[in-house]
Amino acid sequence: MLRAFLRTAAARARSRTPRSVPDDDVLLDAPDDRLAPALVAAARGDHAPAAGLLSTTRERAEWEHRDRYATRLAAFARSRAEWLDTWRATAPDDPDALLIAARLAVHRRWDSPARAELLRQLVPAVVGAAETSGPDPVPWRTALDAARGARAGHAEFEQLWAQAVRRSAHHYGCHVAALQYLAASSPGAHGECLDFAETAAQDAPEDALVRALPLRAAFTCLTSTAASSGTSTTAPTAAVRTHRRRLDAAADRAIALSAAHPAADPWTAELRNLLAYVLLRLGRRQDAAEQLRLTGPYVTSFPWERDTDDPLGHFLQARADVRAEARARAPGHPPRGRAERSAPGDH
Repeated sequence: MLRAFLRTAAARARSRTPRSVPDDDVLLDAPDDRLAPALVAAARGDHAPAAGLLSTTRERAEWEHRDRYATRLAAFARSRAEWLDTWRATAPDDPDALLIAARLAVHRRWDSPARAELLRQLVPAVVGAAETSGPDPVPWRTALDAARGARAGHAEFEQLWAQAVRRSAHHYGCHVAALQYLAASSPGAHGECLDFAETAAQDAPEDALVRALPLRAAFTCLTSTAASSGTSTTAPTAAVRTHRRRLDAAADRAIALSAAHPAADPWTAELRNLLAYVLLRLGRRQDAAEQLRLTGPYVTSFPWERDTDDPLGHFLQARADVRAEARARAPGHPPRGRAERSAPGDH
């Protein structure tokens, strides 16, 4: 982990305006400058930096950062929980420690074959913790995830959703949880998922992360209907053909959001990785090439982990394929026989 953090700092120094980041300099799920010290300290058993970081996000109402940091800290605690155990023992009522503990509890039960039953038992405790969190929407995102995993009914989920949006009408994480619930409870309801995401994006402030929600809905549509993996190519499914205009519009909206951030920005890394993935699935390979460039050295497991246990390898292969095609289109090479917007499902 420490080696990765040191490489992160070096990569940032080299990639203010990235051109071509070598494969060896690409970093998977690299933490930003605020999270990295908290993770290093946690690895040494010290919870104080994590506590300070989450306390700051809560006091400043930095809900998107708080959600992302809580997720990363909980994921780290799955394998190294001593620091969290000490934190909870010394401050049992600390809202930040309770947030991490609730997220960790959901994570630990998610992969079990008995997920629904285990999460059904956990939901009351997670909701109870959220009810003491004041204006913070992030614990409600955890409650929404737990309810989704427990296969909660619509009425129960809608009650939790109402509590979440009452605290933050445009919180991205809560909207992702609701989108995932809608997709899981109504398989094939891609139009409804796009409706929900587009409405949320239209109502959000110009710089809000939730404006990228249609891209997440497009990912759901593409990955649930196209039976492709790796670098194979398949014909568009009926659902993709039906919603193609909206899928392209979702990608275009995300391209505009990406353009508002500097290149090689770790905060925007997941957006750009997801955008590149969706653009490749839509056959928009030149647009994808630009997003792959803008990611700089920052690769995120999501979405490249889909259908593989090597997300970094998946990213690097996709990037290599796009670069090879770009060289083939360059002057002096024979033209390709297919248009830029080819059939979806390339990656």
